[in-house]
Amino acid sequence: MTRLFGGEVSDAISSKNEKLSAPTDASVITPLNPGTFASIRTSPVVDAPRYFDKEEADKLKELAKEKTEGARHAKKAYKSLTQIEEADVKVHKSHRKYEGAVAVNELTKKKADVGLAKKLHGLRPGYARLGVGLEKAENRAAERIEAIKAKLLGGAEQ
Repeated sequence: MTRLFGGEVSDAISSKNEKLSAPTDASVITPLNPGTFASIRTSPVVDAPRYFDKEEADKLKELAKEKTEGARHAKKAYKSLTQIEEADVKVHKSHRKYEGAVAVNELTKKKADVGLAKKLHGLRPGYARLGVGLEKAENRAAERIEAIKAKLLGGAEQ
């Protein structure tokens, strides 16, 4: 584009590019923001074989039930969050499509406005001729009236 139109890349253009390529939220995962790679670990890793007593085993069994139920709920929640994200994408895309239509239609409207303005300017000589014609008609009428007055007044005085 700069080759065609000359000039350098303006700050406004590079500012727009930065805005366009910026994520929609600071926490969104992108190649430049890959996230934390955090994980979840409820219990510590047992790094060597060991025996557990009954109390430990019972507590771990209860914790396993809680975590299994929590995992089921988490799975449902993440599925719902994914569906919400997909719905957000549909709305986002639809809105951008709408904005594109508004931009295209605005250009079409402005072209129509300019076309009308050009047409109206093209009519100006015709209006000017009408004005000249009206002035001539007014002058002819005034001359005739003066001629009639002169006959009437001149004839009455003699």
